[in-house]
Amino acid sequence: DPKLETSHVNVVLDKQGSASYDIAFPCAWDNIQLKTSSKKIVMESDAFIFGSLVTRNEVSRTTLFELVKMASFKIFDVNLRTPYYTMPILNKLMDAADFIKFNDDELIEICSQYNFYSNTIESNIKFIANKTNTSNICVTLGGDGAILFMDNAFYKSSGYPVEVKDTVGAGDSFLASLINEILNNKNPQDALEFACAVGAMVAASHGANPKLSKKDIYPFINDINPGEKE
Repeated sequence: DPKLETSHVNVVLDKQGSASYDIAFPCAWDNIQLKTSSKKIVMESDAFIFGSLVTRNEVSRTTLFELVKMASFKIFDVNLRTPYYTMPILNKLMDAADFIKFNDDELIEICSQYNFYSNTIESNIKFIANKTNTSNICVTLGGDGAILFMDNAFYKSSGYPVEVKDTVGAGDSFLASLINEILNNKNPQDALEFACAVGAMVAASHGANPKLSKKDIYPFINDINPGEKE
């Protein structure tokens, strides 16, 4: 962007390594213009992943809504960052999505906005699936793994115990790994286990982008779950 700076985010870690964020406004990604090149990339891509934070400014929000219309597989990564979200916008994004990813706190927060309260993650997931007509939903549970809902079936991973250095990037790495495995027609349970392993390995490393390879990931999975195959 010729005028706006690249985003600056102040990240504060608590004693458990969990992060809270202070996200500078405005920045370059608040001013994403709708361009022919962007349309082409989205239309030719296997998947289009988007979040709710980008909707905090009208320019990028308008661009996102147009690009979503062109995508073949739309993945909504819910990222509730106060005060940068509203229920009407979240509703629109969830209704448009083919796949929604929450963390457990986000799922409960959004269900409560619909006055739906349940003690089980599964019930909350089914409520959102019916409410938004979305058949693919994933909920991360921090150190307790994740739950995936696909084709009216639940898949669960209890996660991988690690010594957490920081959680920055773990959720994004988890989602990227999960979607990559699904797009390559991997079994949903295997895809979920792979994604949880990657997320755990990122959380056990400093920074958001540690270098990982499958040569690292599969032995890590096998150490926790003997008998797992590539």
